Amino acid sequence: MNFEEKLNRGFELLQDKDIDHSLDIARELQKENPESDEAFYLEALIMQQLNQYDMSFTAIEKAMEFGEDNAAYYNLRGNLHLQKEDLKKAEADFDKAIEISDSPSAHRSKVMLMLMTDRGPDAIPYLIGRIKADPHDAENWILMGDMIKRGGQDDKARTYYEQALKIDPDNEYAQRQLEE
Repeated sequence: MNFEEKLNRGFELLQDKDIDHSLDIARELQKENPESDEAFYLEALIMQQLNQYDMSFTAIEKAMEFGEDNAAYYNLRGNLHLQKEDLKKAEADFDKAIEISDSPSAHRSKVMLMLMTDRGPDAIPYLIGRIKADPHDAENWILMGDMIKRGGQDDKARTYYEQALKIDPDNEYAQRQLEE
């Protein structure tokens, strides 16, 4: 297998929750190419899954050092900053990810940050704007459903989960929310 095939295999294993083998691949790729930003990004994701936030932070910093500006890297680092409750740095990273590629996941992270920082009234219009900008992003519909459900409006939340399932019929989270 060449480098790219191994990298793809590492991401597949991570998605399948085969953490040990995924980490083995990340470390093997780092030995093959010590300046591979993708190999360090894979390790950062793995460490985040393991709640090893300091190790994840170290790996994402290396990925950012070796690679070009990448929205996914900034979004991951922003989420790590959230874990450390460094909210200003988190927001700066989310904003940078949005600036680089209008990252949908960074937009969702920003909404979560708004909710955490008592800017909930700003979060709903922001998310509505995201839904209007990209009505085919099921995750935005789910996030809106979650926000509305927390507000005690279960019937209204249900419509958002149903819309998410129209877009992504296999979304297990939305299915579970409708079953509850």
